[in-house]
Amino acid sequence: KKKKPPPPPPPHHHTLHATETVNAGDLYRTDIDSFVNPDKTKISWSRALKQDIVKSKSLAFEETSLVPCLHRPFTKCWLYFNRRLTEVVYQMPKIFPNPRLLNRVIAVTGKGGKKEFSALMTDQLTDHSVMESSQCFPLWIYDVQRDQSEPDLFTNTENDMDNDRRYAVSKYAVDCFGAAYPGETISREDIFYYVYGLLHSAEYRSRYGANLRKELPRIPCVQSVQDYRLFRDAGRSLGELHVNYESVDPYKATVDVSHKFDQLSPEISYRVTKMKFSGTGKNKDLSTVIFNPYITIRDIPLDAWDYVVNGKPALSWVMERQCVTTDKDSGIVSDANRYALETMNDPRYILDLFLRVITVSIETMKIVRSLPELKLN
Repeated sequence: KKKKPPPPPPPHHHTLHATETVNAGDLYRTDIDSFVNPDKTKISWSRALKQDIVKSKSLAFEETSLVPCLHRPFTKCWLYFNRRLTEVVYQMPKIFPNPRLLNRVIAVTGKGGKKEFSALMTDQLTDHSVMESSQCFPLWIYDVQRDQSEPDLFTNTENDMDNDRRYAVSKYAVDCFGAAYPGETISREDIFYYVYGLLHSAEYRSRYGANLRKELPRIPCVQSVQDYRLFRDAGRSLGELHVNYESVDPYKATVDVSHKFDQLSPEISYRVTKMKFSGTGKNKDLSTVIFNPYITIRDIPLDAWDYVVNGKPALSWVMERQCVTTDKDSGIVSDANRYALETMNDPRYILDLFLRVITVSIETMKIVRSLPELKLN
Protein backbone atom coordinates (compact mmCIF):
# COMPACT_ATOMS: atom_id res chain seq x y z
CA LYS A 1 0.00 0.00 0.00
CA LYS A 2 1.11 3.49 -0.77
CA LYS A 3 1.83 5.65 2.20
CA LYS A 4 -0.47 8.62 2.70
CA PRO A 5 1.29 11.95 2.25
CA PRO A 6 1.89 13.81 5.52
CA PRO A 7 -0.74 16.43 6.42
CA PRO A 8 0.10 20.03 5.54
CA PRO A 9 1.64 22.09 8.31
CA PRO A 10 -0.75 24.31 10.29
CA PRO A 11 -1.11 27.79 8.81
CA HIS A 12 1.11 30.47 10.25
CA HIS A 13 -0.87 33.47 11.50
CA HIS A 14 0.98 36.71 11.18
CA THR A 15 0.18 40.05 12.83
CA LEU A 16 1.05 43.00 10.63
CA HIS A 17 3.04 45.70 12.41
CA ALA A 18 3.02 49.39 11.55
CA THR A 19 6.57 49.28 10.15
CA GLU A 20 5.81 46.48 7.69
CA THR A 21 4.59 46.89 4.13
CA VAL A 22 2.72 44.38 2.05
CA ASN A 23 2.63 44.09 -1.70
CA ALA A 24 -1.00 43.70 -2.82
CA GLY A 25 0.07 41.45 -5.65
CA ASP A 26 1.74 39.10 -3.19
CA LEU A 27 -1.48 38.90 -1.15
CA TYR A 28 -3.45 37.92 -4.22
CA ARG A 29 -1.17 34.89 -4.41
CA THR A 30 -1.36 34.21 -0.67
CA ASP A 31 -4.06 32.54 1.36
CA ILE A 32 -5.39 35.55 3.24
CA ASP A 33 -6.64 33.37 6.11
CA SER A 34 -3.08 32.24 6.77
CA PHE A 35 -1.94 35.87 6.89
CA VAL A 36 -4.36 37.56 9.31
CA ASN A 37 -4.46 37.06 13.06
CA PRO A 38 -7.76 35.25 13.91
CA ASP A 39 -7.83 36.49 17.51
CA LYS A 40 -11.42 37.77 17.89
CA THR A 41 -10.49 39.83 20.93
CA LYS A 42 -8.66 42.11 18.50
CA ILE A 43 -10.90 42.09 15.42
CA SER A 44 -13.57 39.97 13.77
CA TRP A 45 -12.47 39.50 10.17
CA SER A 46 -15.14 39.74 7.50
CA ARG A 47 -14.72 38.95 3.82
CA ALA A 48 -14.83 42.66 2.98
CA LEU A 49 -12.10 43.52 5.50
CA LYS A 50 -9.87 40.81 4.11
CA GLN A 51 -10.36 42.25 0.64
CA ASP A 52 -9.39 45.67 2.00
CA ILE A 53 -6.06 44.20 3.05
CA VAL A 54 -5.59 42.83 -0.45
CA LYS A 55 -6.30 46.30 -1.84
CA SER A 56 -4.01 47.97 0.75
CA LYS A 57 -6.84 50.11 2.15
CA SER A 58 -6.34 51.69 5.56
CA LEU A 59 -8.96 52.35 8.23
CA ALA A 60 -9.41 55.44 10.39
CA PHE A 61 -11.92 56.16 13.15
CA GLU A 62 -14.75 58.48 12.07
CA GLU A 63 -16.75 60.04 14.89
CA THR A 64 -19.66 60.78 12.54
CA SER A 65 -20.18 57.02 12.12
CA LEU A 66 -21.37 56.73 15.74
CA VAL A 67 -25.18 56.69 15.62
CA PRO A 68 -27.99 55.59 17.95
CA CYS A 69 -29.60 52.27 17.06
CA LEU A 70 -32.62 50.25 18.20
CA HIS A 71 -30.77 47.01 18.96
CA ARG A 72 -33.75 45.04 20.25
CA PRO A 73 -37.34 46.05 21.07
CA PHE A 74 -37.23 49.01 23.50
CA THR A 75 -33.45 48.76 23.82
CA LYS A 76 -31.13 51.34 22.30
CA CYS A 77 -27.38 51.33 21.95
CA TRP A 78 -24.64 53.12 20.01
CA LEU A 79 -23.60 51.67 16.66
CA TYR A 80 -20.51 52.35 14.58
CA PHE A 81 -22.40 52.49 11.27
CA ASN A 82 -19.78 52.51 8.56
CA ARG A 83 -19.76 50.62 5.28
CA ARG A 84 -16.18 49.52 5.88
CA LEU A 85 -16.94 47.83 9.21
CA THR A 86 -20.67 47.18 8.98
CA GLU A 87 -20.70 44.18 6.69
CA VAL A 88 -24.24 44.54 5.32
CA VAL A 89 -26.11 47.86 5.45
CA TYR A 90 -29.02 46.99 3.13
CA GLN A 91 -31.07 50.14 2.33
CA MET A 92 -30.54 51.78 5.72
CA PRO A 93 -28.36 54.64 4.36
CA LYS A 94 -31.38 55.74 2.29
CA ILE A 95 -33.71 55.51 5.29
CA PHE A 96 -31.48 56.97 8.01
CA PRO A 97 -28.69 58.88 6.21
CA ASN A 98 -27.66 60.59 9.44
CA PRO A 99 -29.12 61.17 12.92
CA ARG A 100 -30.28 64.70 12.04
CA LEU A 101 -32.71 63.53 9.34
CA LEU A 102 -35.97 62.27 10.82
CA ASN A 103 -37.83 59.18 9.68
CA ARG A 104 -40.06 56.40 10.94
CA VAL A 105 -40.10 52.75 9.92
CA ILE A 106 -42.41 49.81 10.50
CA ALA A 107 -40.18 46.82 11.25
CA VAL A 108 -41.90 43.47 10.67
CA THR A 109 -40.95 39.82 11.02
CA GLY A 110 -39.18 38.70 7.83
CA LYS A 111 -40.03 35.81 5.54
CA GLY A 112 -39.38 32.34 6.92
CA GLY A 113 -39.40 33.44 10.55
CA LYS A 114 -40.12 30.86 13.24
CA LYS A 115 -41.60 33.34 15.71
CA GLU A 116 -45.15 34.65 15.57
CA PHE A 117 -45.51 37.67 13.32
CA SER A 118 -45.17 41.08 14.94
CA ALA A 119 -44.47 44.69 14.02
CA LEU A 120 -42.78 47.59 15.75
CA MET A 121 -42.49 51.25 14.74
CA THR A 122 -39.35 53.22 15.51
CA ASP A 123 -37.59 56.42 14.50
CA GLN A 124 -34.12 54.88 14.92
CA LEU A 125 -31.77 52.90 12.74
CA THR A 126 -32.61 49.26 13.47
CA ASP A 127 -30.60 46.11 13.99
CA HIS A 128 -31.46 43.33 11.53
CA SER A 129 -32.59 41.24 14.51
CA VAL A 130 -34.84 43.85 16.12
CA MET A 131 -37.42 41.53 14.60
CA GLU A 132 -36.62 38.06 13.36
CA SER A 133 -34.90 38.72 9.99
CA SER A 134 -36.64 42.08 10.09
CA GLN A 135 -37.88 43.96 7.05
CA CYS A 136 -38.37 47.72 7.45
CA PHE A 137 -40.94 49.86 5.64
CA PRO A 138 -40.13 53.58 5.98
CA LEU A 139 -42.29 56.66 5.83
CA TRP A 140 -39.57 58.56 3.95
CA ILE A 141 -36.71 57.67 1.62
CA TYR A 142 -33.77 60.04 1.16
CA ASP A 143 -32.16 60.61 -2.26
CA VAL A 144 -33.77 57.58 -3.88
CA GLN A 145 -33.53 56.78 -7.57
CA ARG A 146 -34.82 53.34 -8.50
CA ASP A 147 -36.77 51.57 -11.21
CA GLN A 148 -40.14 50.06 -10.46
CA SER A 149 -41.18 46.94 -12.33
CA GLU A 150 -44.60 46.65 -10.71
CA PRO A 151 -46.59 48.90 -8.38
CA ASP A 152 -46.72 48.32 -4.64
CA LEU A 153 -47.58 50.24 -1.49
CA PHE A 154 -44.06 51.19 -0.41
CA THR A 155 -42.23 52.24 -3.58
CA ASN A 156 -42.81 55.75 -4.84
CA THR A 157 -41.40 57.04 -8.11
CA GLU A 158 -43.12 60.41 -8.16
CA ASN A 159 -41.10 63.59 -8.12
CA ASP A 160 -42.37 64.70 -4.71
CA MET A 161 -38.99 65.46 -3.17
CA ASP A 162 -38.83 67.77 -0.18
CA ASN A 163 -35.40 68.52 1.24
CA ASP A 164 -33.92 65.56 -0.69
CA ARG A 165 -36.50 63.09 0.59
CA ARG A 166 -39.62 61.47 -0.82
CA TYR A 167 -42.50 59.56 0.65
CA ALA A 168 -41.95 55.81 0.51
CA VAL A 169 -45.72 55.30 0.35
CA SER A 170 -46.52 55.44 -3.36
CA LYS A 171 -49.14 57.27 -5.41
CA TYR A 172 -50.36 53.81 -6.39
CA ALA A 173 -51.26 53.22 -2.73
CA VAL A 174 -53.07 56.55 -2.50
CA ASP A 175 -55.05 55.70 -5.65
CA CYS A 176 -55.99 52.27 -4.28
CA PHE A 177 -57.27 53.65 -1.01
CA GLY A 178 -58.95 56.57 -2.78
CA ALA A 179 -60.87 54.13 -4.95
CA ALA A 180 -61.86 52.08 -1.90
CA TYR A 181 -63.16 55.11 0.02
CA PRO A 182 -64.51 57.70 -2.46
CA GLY A 183 -64.71 61.19 -1.03
CA GLU A 184 -62.31 60.43 1.83
CA THR A 185 -59.18 62.61 2.01
CA ILE A 186 -56.30 60.15 2.27
CA SER A 187 -52.66 61.12 2.77
CA ARG A 188 -49.58 58.96 2.55
CA GLU A 189 -49.12 59.26 6.31
CA ASP A 190 -52.70 58.07 6.79
CA ILE A 191 -51.86 54.91 4.83
CA PHE A 192 -48.62 54.43 6.77
CA TYR A 193 -50.46 54.45 10.10
CA TYR A 194 -53.39 52.41 8.74
CA VAL A 195 -50.88 49.69 7.85
CA TYR A 196 -49.44 49.79 11.38
CA GLY A 197 -52.88 49.54 12.95
CA LEU A 198 -53.92 46.66 10.67
CA LEU A 199 -50.71 44.72 11.41
CA HIS A 200 -51.65 44.73 15.11
CA SER A 201 -55.04 43.14 14.49
CA ALA A 202 -55.14 39.74 16.20
CA GLU A 203 -57.70 38.63 13.60
CA TYR A 204 -55.42 39.70 10.73
CA ARG A 205 -52.45 37.80 12.21
CA SER A 206 -54.57 34.70 12.83
CA ARG A 207 -56.32 34.70 9.44
CA TYR A 208 -53.13 35.23 7.44
CA GLY A 209 -50.65 33.56 9.80
CA ALA A 210 -49.58 30.90 7.28
CA ASN A 211 -48.93 33.54 4.59
CA LEU A 212 -47.03 35.79 6.99
CA ARG A 213 -44.51 33.00 7.57
CA LYS A 214 -43.81 32.72 3.83
CA GLU A 215 -44.11 36.25 2.50
CA LEU A 216 -44.23 39.87 3.48
CA PRO A 217 -47.62 41.24 4.61
CA ARG A 218 -50.31 41.95 2.04
CA ILE A 219 -52.44 44.94 2.98
CA PRO A 220 -56.17 44.80 2.22
CA CYS A 221 -58.61 47.69 2.34
CA VAL A 222 -61.23 47.08 5.02
CA GLN A 223 -64.85 47.17 3.98
CA SER A 224 -66.06 50.46 5.46
CA VAL A 225 -64.50 53.89 5.69
CA GLN A 226 -65.44 53.96 9.39
CA ASP A 227 -63.26 50.86 10.05
CA TYR A 228 -60.49 52.34 7.87
CA ARG A 229 -60.46 55.40 10.14
CA LEU A 230 -60.39 53.23 13.27
CA PHE A 231 -57.38 51.24 12.03
CA ARG A 232 -55.65 54.46 10.90
CA ASP A 233 -56.18 56.23 14.21
CA ALA A 234 -55.19 53.14 16.20
CA GLY A 235 -52.00 52.85 14.14
CA ARG A 236 -51.15 56.48 14.82
CA SER A 237 -51.72 56.04 18.56
CA LEU A 238 -49.64 52.85 18.60
CA GLY A 239 -46.89 54.55 16.60
CA GLU A 240 -46.66 57.48 19.00
CA LEU A 241 -46.60 55.08 21.94
CA HIS A 242 -43.88 52.82 20.53
CA VAL A 243 -41.66 55.54 19.03
CA ASN A 244 -41.81 57.70 22.16
CA TYR A 245 -41.60 54.91 24.73
CA GLU A 246 -38.84 56.71 26.62
CA SER A 247 -41.06 59.69 27.40
CA VAL A 248 -44.37 58.07 28.44
CA ASP A 249 -45.33 58.24 32.11
CA PRO A 250 -43.74 55.45 34.17
CA TYR A 251 -46.28 53.03 35.59
CA LYS A 252 -46.93 53.64 39.28
CA ALA A 253 -45.85 50.23 40.52
CA THR A 254 -44.65 49.76 44.10
CA VAL A 255 -40.88 50.27 44.23
CA ASP A 256 -39.41 48.95 47.49
CA VAL A 257 -35.87 49.96 48.44
CA SER A 258 -33.61 48.42 51.07
CA HIS A 259 -32.26 50.22 54.11
CA LYS A 260 -28.89 50.57 52.34
CA PHE A 261 -30.36 52.37 49.33
CA ASP A 262 -29.96 55.92 50.68
CA GLN A 263 -26.42 55.19 51.86
CA LEU A 264 -25.19 54.53 48.31
CA SER A 265 -24.47 56.78 45.37
CA PRO A 266 -27.12 56.76 42.61
CA GLU A 267 -24.62 55.07 40.27
CA ILE A 268 -24.51 52.09 42.63
CA SER A 269 -28.04 52.05 44.05
CA TYR A 270 -29.62 51.98 40.54
CA ARG A 271 -26.99 49.77 38.92
CA VAL A 272 -28.35 46.61 37.25
CA THR A 273 -26.44 43.40 36.66
CA LYS A 274 -29.37 41.11 35.87
CA MET A 275 -33.04 41.56 36.75
CA LYS A 276 -34.93 38.46 37.88
CA PHE A 277 -38.38 37.39 39.03
CA SER A 278 -39.31 36.66 42.59
CA GLY A 279 -39.56 32.89 42.87
CA THR A 280 -38.63 30.26 40.28
CA GLY A 281 -40.31 27.64 38.12
CA LYS A 282 -43.98 27.14 38.99
CA ASN A 283 -43.59 29.61 41.85
CA LYS A 284 -42.30 32.41 39.63
CA ASP A 285 -44.12 35.62 40.49
CA LEU A 286 -44.68 37.80 37.42
CA SER A 287 -45.97 40.62 39.59
CA THR A 288 -42.60 41.08 41.31
CA VAL A 289 -39.20 41.77 39.72
CA ILE A 290 -35.99 42.00 41.74
CA PHE A 291 -34.30 44.92 40.02
CA ASN A 292 -31.03 44.74 41.95
CA PRO A 293 -29.96 44.01 45.57
CA TYR A 294 -31.43 47.33 46.69
CA ILE A 295 -34.65 47.70 44.62
CA THR A 296 -37.67 45.43 44.15
CA ILE A 297 -40.58 46.28 41.82
CA ARG A 298 -43.95 44.97 43.03
CA ASP A 299 -47.58 45.06 41.88
CA ILE A 300 -46.76 44.69 38.18
CA PRO A 301 -50.11 44.05 36.40
CA LEU A 302 -50.17 40.57 34.91
CA ASP A 303 -51.76 41.88 31.70
CA ALA A 304 -48.60 43.93 31.10
CA TRP A 305 -46.99 40.66 29.99
CA ASP A 306 -49.61 40.19 27.25
CA TYR A 307 -47.91 42.61 24.85
CA VAL A 308 -45.62 40.33 22.85
CA VAL A 309 -43.18 41.63 20.24
CA ASN A 310 -40.64 39.53 18.36
CA GLY A 311 -41.52 36.38 20.23
CA LYS A 312 -41.59 37.55 23.85
CA PRO A 313 -43.23 40.15 26.09
CA ALA A 314 -41.85 43.66 25.72
CA LEU A 315 -41.02 43.64 29.43
CA SER A 316 -38.97 40.48 28.96
CA TRP A 317 -36.86 42.28 26.33
CA VAL A 318 -36.11 45.00 28.88
CA MET A 319 -35.17 42.45 31.54
CA GLU A 320 -33.00 40.49 29.13
CA ARG A 321 -31.13 43.41 27.56
CA GLN A 322 -30.78 45.89 30.43
CA CYS A 323 -27.96 44.03 32.11
CA VAL A 324 -24.21 43.38 32.06
CA THR A 325 -22.89 40.64 29.76
CA THR A 326 -19.53 39.60 28.32
CA ASP A 327 -19.21 38.28 24.79
CA LYS A 328 -17.41 34.95 24.97
CA ASP A 329 -15.56 35.41 21.65
CA SER A 330 -14.46 39.02 21.77
CA GLY A 331 -14.41 39.54 25.52
CA ILE A 332 -16.30 42.82 25.03
CA VAL A 333 -18.40 43.80 28.04
CA SER A 334 -21.89 45.12 27.25
CA ASP A 335 -23.04 47.26 30.17
CA ALA A 336 -26.48 48.87 29.92
CA ASN A 337 -25.61 51.06 32.91
CA ARG A 338 -23.05 52.92 30.82
CA TYR A 339 -25.75 53.89 28.33
CA ALA A 340 -27.86 55.17 31.23
CA LEU A 341 -25.03 57.25 32.66
CA GLU A 342 -23.11 58.37 29.58
CA THR A 343 -25.91 58.85 27.04
CA MET A 344 -28.99 59.56 29.14
CA ASN A 345 -27.13 61.15 32.07
CA ASP A 346 -29.62 59.48 34.38
CA PRO A 347 -28.60 56.68 36.78
CA ARG A 348 -32.24 55.58 37.22
CA TYR A 349 -32.92 55.45 33.46
CA ILE A 350 -33.18 51.63 33.44
CA LEU A 351 -35.66 51.54 36.33
CA ASP A 352 -37.83 54.17 34.67
CA LEU A 353 -37.50 52.35 31.34
CA PHE A 354 -38.97 49.19 32.88
CA LEU A 355 -41.83 51.19 34.42
CA ARG A 356 -42.44 53.05 31.14
CA VAL A 357 -42.62 49.79 29.16
CA ILE A 358 -45.25 48.57 31.63
CA THR A 359 -47.30 51.62 30.59
CA VAL A 360 -46.55 50.99 26.91
CA SER A 361 -47.60 47.34 27.22
CA ILE A 362 -50.88 48.07 28.99
CA GLU A 363 -51.84 50.90 26.63
CA THR A 364 -50.86 48.87 23.56
CA MET A 365 -53.14 46.00 24.55
CA LYS A 366 -56.01 48.42 25.22
CA ILE A 367 -55.69 49.75 21.66
CA VAL A 368 -55.25 46.30 20.11
CA ARG A 369 -58.33 44.94 21.89
CA SER A 370 -60.39 47.90 20.68
CA LEU A 371 -59.63 47.29 16.98
CA PRO A 372 -62.70 46.56 14.86
CA GLU A 373 -63.57 43.20 13.37
CA LEU A 374 -61.66 42.57 10.14
CA LYS A 375 -64.32 42.93 7.42
CA LEU A 376 -63.00 42.86 3.87
CA ASN A 377 -64.67 43.40 0.52
